[in-house]
Amino acid sequence: MLKRTPVNGTKTKVTFSLPIDDSTPSVSVVGDFNGWQPGKHELTPRRNGVRSVTLTLPSGEHRFRYLGTGGVWLDDAEADRIDAQGSVLVV
Repeated sequence: MLKRTPVNGTKTKVTFSLPIDDSTPSVSVVGDFNGWQPGKHELTPRRNGVRSVTLTLPSGEHRFRYLGTGGVWLDDAEADRIDAQGSVLVV
């Protein structure tokens, strides 16, 4: 799930969220905005049954995916589009 909140004309806060799944204990959002580094932006469990992380991204197109423990890759169904290289977000 994606939530977008404009900050100003050039940046947007984006909250990346996934339901908590006990079979994948740790999930990070990785993308062109963080050098595809696992663990840099790990989703944190919340009381409402999801885990999430909020990042401030510059305007433009960003590629990303979720990476879970054990190398499990996930795309976001709410992305602007999904192609062979993963999820695409336009902010």
